[in-house]
Amino acid sequence: QVRFAESGGGLVQPGESLRLSCTASAPIVKIYALGWYRQAPGKQRELVAAVSVDGTSTNYADSVKGRFTIARHNANISLTLQMDSLKPEDTAVYYCNADGSIVNIWGWGKGTLVNVST
Repeated sequence: QVRFAESGGGLVQPGESLRLSCTASAPIVKIYALGWYRQAPGKQRELVAAVSVDGTSTNYADSVKGRFTIARHNANISLTLQMDSLKPEDTAVYYCNADGSIVNIWGWGKGTLVNVST
């Protein structure tokens, strides 16, 4: 069983930045593509950024493209999400997990809350 621990969320004003971090409990995550997801109040969880197994290829949702940067670290078992030019619509609980159906087996961590507000 894999567990993820997310951190780094907080309350910021529009236009500011945050850096989220995530660490997995087991090295098996090295062989999976990983991603950051978010779930806003009243909405379904969505994948906003993904990174390949070797960390060289990334993909982003259109809503965050050009503002968010995902990266893998520490032998590819840790993730970060650099979020710049934050908007109120970025407000959500952010989670890290695999990018794929394996998420249904691993389950979800507690996430970290990002609140973008004046």
